[in-house]
Amino acid sequence: MIKIKKYNKLIRDKILEIIKADGEKPFWRILNKKEYLEEIKKKIMEEAGELIKAKNKEEILNEIVDIQELIDVLASQLKFKKSKIKKQQKIKNKKRGGFKKRLFLIKIEKQ
Repeated sequence: MIKIKKYNKLIRDKILEIIKADGEKPFWRILNKKEYLEEIKKKIMEEAGELIKAKNKEEILNEIVDIQELIDVLASQLKFKKSKIKKQQKIKNKKRGGFKKRLFLIKIEKQ
């Protein structure tokens, strides 16, 4: 009996080789640029969910690595230079601040 498990998601470049080495038969396709950008964003959300579930520093590190890899690919695909990202980060930090103070907003009352 053939078992089929569907994924329908972006995978790392060497995953097909790993699947084949395990004696399984992958079915895949190459995404066009528009699809690729959308799938990168979805994959960032998937990895962020895994980061939330991470239980120790090693798991957290692995999820950070995955998210950073995806952000780097997304920035590259959109032709954002690291210097432009850093500049925008500084502008945003100057205008709205960073996240270093550990502030947690509970609610706002308005009169």
